[in-house]
Amino acid sequence: MRFRRRALWSAVLAILILTVAARQPVEGVAQEASGILLRDVLIVDGTGTLPYPGELLIVGDEIAAVGPAGSLDVTGDVHIENLSGLMLAPGFIDIHNHSDNGILNQPSAEALISQGETTIIVGPDGGSAWPIADYLNRIESTRPAVNVGTLVGHGTVRRAVMGDDYRRTATPAEVQAMATRVDRGMREGAFGLSTGLEYDPGFYSDTEELIELSKVAAAHGGFYMSHMRDEEEGVMDAIAEAIQIGREANLPIQISHIKMGNASVWGGAAKALEMIRQARATGVDVFADWYPYQAWASSLNIVVRSRRFTDPEEVAAGLEAMGGADRLQITNYPPDRSVEGKRLLEIAQSKDLTPVEMYIQMMRAGGASVIGHTMDKGDVDTFAASPLVMVASDGGIGSAHPRGAGTFSRMLGHYVREEGILPVERAVYKMTSLPARRLGLTDRGRIVAGAKADLVAFDMATVSDSSTFEESSLLSVGIERVWVNGQLVWSEGAATGTRPGRPLRPR
Repeated sequence: MRFRRRALWSAVLAILILTVAARQPVEGVAQEASGILLRDVLIVDGTGTLPYPGELLIVGDEIAAVGPAGSLDVTGDVHIENLSGLMLAPGFIDIHNHSDNGILNQPSAEALISQGETTIIVGPDGGSAWPIADYLNRIESTRPAVNVGTLVGHGTVRRAVMGDDYRRTATPAEVQAMATRVDRGMREGAFGLSTGLEYDPGFYSDTEELIELSKVAAAHGGFYMSHMRDEEEGVMDAIAEAIQIGREANLPIQISHIKMGNASVWGGAAKALEMIRQARATGVDVFADWYPYQAWASSLNIVVRSRRFTDPEEVAAGLEAMGGADRLQITNYPPDRSVEGKRLLEIAQSKDLTPVEMYIQMMRAGGASVIGHTMDKGDVDTFAASPLVMVASDGGIGSAHPRGAGTFSRMLGHYVREEGILPVERAVYKMTSLPARRLGLTDRGRIVAGAKADLVAFDMATVSDSSTFEESSLLSVGIERVWVNGQLVWSEGAATGTRPGRPLRPR
């Protein structure tokens, strides 16, 4: 079946090349420069328009010229590289990445560049480095393979102000102290404010606190990114709260890793998207991001919404809502490493315990990290196709979830080539110019003269993720070349060792 799909894709691709090549060529572009000329490639420019046979000139860190095949008349010291059979797109922008420390420890970033990522935004889910200026200076001195920007974390500033006494509503004075820190973070180069409202300490914040802090981000032209309060039973209310914050604070809203997180809300994707559409129709600038997997990764405590982790009835209800204990895969449990990688049901049976008893025992021992295989394919596919949803990994270097090493290549290989859920030009749009638009990056995310030369060349017939839930760090295939700021960082299955990435700040 996969061979037939590839054969069909090859036939369609051949027809597309012949059709577009038959267009009248534009007047040739003369350019005298020292650079790299990429020729004989199908350009997917990031705007959502159809691919076309073209060529592109890189000079320094920028795209100097781009046009249809044969249109660039280049003289001077130029290296010509033939990319026959490949597609060329803007470098992929991961607006929700958790490589905050990973990029400093592994600046070659193979897990990222092997799937075509050229820019990452860290500090999501309410947790960021602090101070922001110090972190961006460390990125500058480290010079990783990719560009790095950051958000300022609500949880980070809340804990700084409230310490361990955060399990309550903040006082007006405390909110003002948090606002002062958000203001500093924005001045030092953050793109916006992030929250993690399912986690401590953000769990205890009220909507008014979030509105007041969002107003500070808005004053600096930033946006509000939220891991909402609930992605399961209360997901629609959580979306409504995010929209309310955007409306009252007058700033753009980014809903993180949108999902219908367990069996209790399967089938709700269309309703969620309709809420977003209606909000946009009334002037609220709201988008979401999403990763191409039917499983999430988090901590075991989110299974029990009431946080009564030792109440058997509450635990039983939480496990039932998840679809059963066999859907929960433990990934990190320091008290007993032997259970890592196994499902909660299997672990319980091996110890002659019920799943409820096993859950309570693990929570009393300090909790665990978990992958929840609890989403419905129909919902995931609906989000994949929506123009309101961009692609983001919610993973990073060293991630226990395969999304850290496979998100962007999986989008192309699985959702475009194998499933046919959306065409390649729309998938690329969701990975490039759409997140660039949210970040206000006018010089990245599109293939256009004057833009930074962040580029990825891939083989549409073979591009695929390799990472799995058992081996999450396996690198992608089919990403043939990656350039960051005009320099080649990935070529034919290996990092080049070049590290031209930069810290990014809002313009």
